[in-house]
Amino acid sequence: MAEYVKVIAASALSPGQACEVQAGGRTLALVNVEGTFHAVDNRCVHRGGPLGQGFVDGFQLGCPWHNWNYDVRTGEMTGNPEFRVACYPVKVEEGQVFVNSEPVAR
Repeated sequence: MAEYVKVIAASALSPGQACEVQAGGRTLALVNVEGTFHAVDNRCVHRGGPLGQGFVDGFQLGCPWHNWNYDVRTGEMTGNPEFRVACYPVKVEEGQVFVNSEPVAR
């Protein structure tokens, strides 16, 4: 069973922003949506674009390469839920963001 890993200070990622983080040997995209953090696989299912370098619009995370958008709450691609990226549990404690490297079962 994977444990939570500290990945970033909560103050380092402003609302409406995304970044790439490492947790348990995985590269994940971490997103701050109005103060709530979400983590998903960093690789877009289309061509492997780096989602953590993408843009945030509400709960949507857009791939910077070809604009495929994903809901960070479910990992589903906008408009076609058959495509999805894995989501990972996140918690914030004492101003630090922790991510579990085991994906949420869907």
